[in-house]
Amino acid sequence: MLLTVKDIAKMIDHSLLKPELTIKDVIEGCNVAKLYDVAAVCVRPCDVKLAKEQLEGSSIKIAAVIGFPHGSNKTDIKVFEANTAIDEGATELDMVLNIGRLRSLDFEYVEHDIRAVTDAAHARNAIVKVILENCYLTDELKEQACRIAERAGADYVKTSTGYGSGGATLDDVRLMKRTVTQNVRIKAAGGIRTLDALLAFKKAGVERIGATATSVIMEEAIRRQNNGTLEY
Repeated sequence: MLLTVKDIAKMIDHSLLKPELTIKDVIEGCNVAKLYDVAAVCVRPCDVKLAKEQLEGSSIKIAAVIGFPHGSNKTDIKVFEANTAIDEGATELDMVLNIGRLRSLDFEYVEHDIRAVTDAAHARNAIVKVILENCYLTDELKEQACRIAERAGADYVKTSTGYGSGGATLDDVRLMKRTVTQNVRIKAAGGIRTLDALLAFKKAGVERIGATATSVIMEEAIRRQNNGTLEY
């Protein structure tokens, strides 16, 4: 199947989440996002206003992380974070579920936690990507998390924060894809640094990826499109 550079760009959430990023780094990251016209920038809560200013007039969405990266904030704090991010310009939220409560088999808590954020977001026309952090979960718990997230209204389930002990894997994506219905999409993040990796995840059913290596991926996509070989 032939793809375009735009198809690739609109799969990418350009990640600006490292704790050491300066204001200058965030501005430069937004410029990279604008250069390639990616789907979204994924930013720390403190950077939502800055990203909105930098991306004014573009079609690029602003995604804010919620309860990042451990997922252990209390639910009311996550809801406050969500509403504040939306107030400041975010239209997408990447929230980390409560990993410890999931591993404790407290599924009711996890579902309530996710639903509180999705209800707040959907009331204001924002979408929610629920991060499972698969590296800490058994396959059974990954399936449980996917089902819980869907029941709670998630728009996406996402493999990883990129800050756990492991990132996205094709096996995990396939498991997630077969567990959720067509109402829930898949985002992969953590370790996707090449165009070939992006294409492999796309083939497995991923619609968005989180990436810091956006320039590397996009320059290769441009090169292949110019050669007529951009396909998967």
